[in-house]
Amino acid sequence: MAKNVLFITSDQQHWNTLGVLNPEIQTPNLDKLAARGALFERAYTVNPTCTPTRASWITGLYPSQHGAWSLGTALPQDVPTIGDSMASNNMSCELIGKAHFQPLASTPDHPSLEAYPVLQDLEFWKTYTKKFYGFNHYELARNHTNEAHVGQHYALWMEEKGCKNWREYFLAPTGTMDETIRHTWPIPEEFHYDTWIAERTCARLDAHKNTDTPFFLWASFFDPHPDYLVPEPWASMYDPATITLPPSHPGEHEDSPPHIQKTQELHPDFSSYKETGKQIHGFHCHREEEENLRKDMAIYYGMVSMMDHYIGKILDRLEENGQSEDTLVVFTTDHGHYLGHHNLTAKGAFHYDDGIKVPFIAACPNLIPQGVKSSQLLSLIDLAPTFLATMGIQAPRTMAGKDMTPLLTNPSQPFRNRVICENQHEPTTVNLRTYIDSRYKITVYYDREYGELYDLQTDPGELTNLWDHPESQGVKNQLLLSALSAEMDKAPLPMDRVAEA
Repeated sequence: MAKNVLFITSDQQHWNTLGVLNPEIQTPNLDKLAARGALFERAYTVNPTCTPTRASWITGLYPSQHGAWSLGTALPQDVPTIGDSMASNNMSCELIGKAHFQPLASTPDHPSLEAYPVLQDLEFWKTYTKKFYGFNHYELARNHTNEAHVGQHYALWMEEKGCKNWREYFLAPTGTMDETIRHTWPIPEEFHYDTWIAERTCARLDAHKNTDTPFFLWASFFDPHPDYLVPEPWASMYDPATITLPPSHPGEHEDSPPHIQKTQELHPDFSSYKETGKQIHGFHCHREEEENLRKDMAIYYGMVSMMDHYIGKILDRLEENGQSEDTLVVFTTDHGHYLGHHNLTAKGAFHYDDGIKVPFIAACPNLIPQGVKSSQLLSLIDLAPTFLATMGIQAPRTMAGKDMTPLLTNPSQPFRNRVICENQHEPTTVNLRTYIDSRYKITVYYDREYGELYDLQTDPGELTNLWDHPESQGVKNQLLLSALSAEMDKAPLPMDRVAEA
């Protein structure tokens, strides 16, 4: 077991953007973390969007169970979280950075602390100290790069650091930054949110240096979520001309579901999918010029490398404070990203590995072997019960996730023989489930006859959809039964059966 947990996360990071896997990108600190722990190469998210997955991290429940089923929804305040379990065991639960448990708008039935106008009421955030989803200490922000959503504790920190003109680096109506600026963000690095997250996370590590209180500390970074913006020298770190783009396969989407086919049209009509009237992420034209893709990928890599630099500061402080020996460190992201993969350029209801497989590193002396790469299946639904178990807390039976400590201690040992990824972005029109096992991946769409089936052994690039192939119907039928069993297996059993009736 470990006394403490340090949870470090990014936002929308492709699984292959680690130097230990990809020689074209530099992530020396995450590589070092992988060298002193285990790198899991088949880790999958529970949903390829932010709010549903992040809520699953702290509840151990799938989005269909905890209530925050899509972007623009909120995690209900009464759903038990890891912070609740830690509080009852006299442990500290802390968050620095992005939460995204609530939407940008409030309603009488669903008030949101991450919504306008409270999002930018800095006087409110100076004194607000109520518990937030079980976190007894939190410092929050909501923007990605120069978004107008900037505010909360990050804006307070910038002002405290002397950056009185911080609005110059963010878009209207909050700020005054020129919206035509691309790729190079003029914000000084000393005021960038990576600096803020690292500094404040280190401060929390220092606060626990000489105490006996076990802590769960979550450093939640915003990058490399688009827009593609990063300050110098990171903006010039990678030459777009030397970057290897994902391969393009003409005709690949001839057997894809209709919404994926439409992304390749110049002016696609997605109106039939708009059920709630809200934006459907990724439902637009994805056609892009190679030059633009190269520039975007170079900046995306720069965002990852800058984030890695500040993650290194956190890991160094953990070591300097003598806390690394009894702290489980986990790094992952909420979901993947597309930068030309499958001719897609943004997240959406696309369940290729590029969108739902995630980087995952875990390290802890005397618990996890060093320098190991594991190909065993892993699901982020298991984070909450695992964090609790490593800190000596019995996870609530209401959680659907499972304690994956056996996998962490023996990364070559099979732990899950299948995982499920949900995606209910609209109530019915964009509602899909993906089942993955050691060889196959099958995606089922709500009330639709079409679907996707890939043999990951013979077709790791997921280029041939076998759903309608006559020779694959037996495999498809077996996978559908297995997927239904996996859905049944998701249900937690809050108590034992204690009587006949």
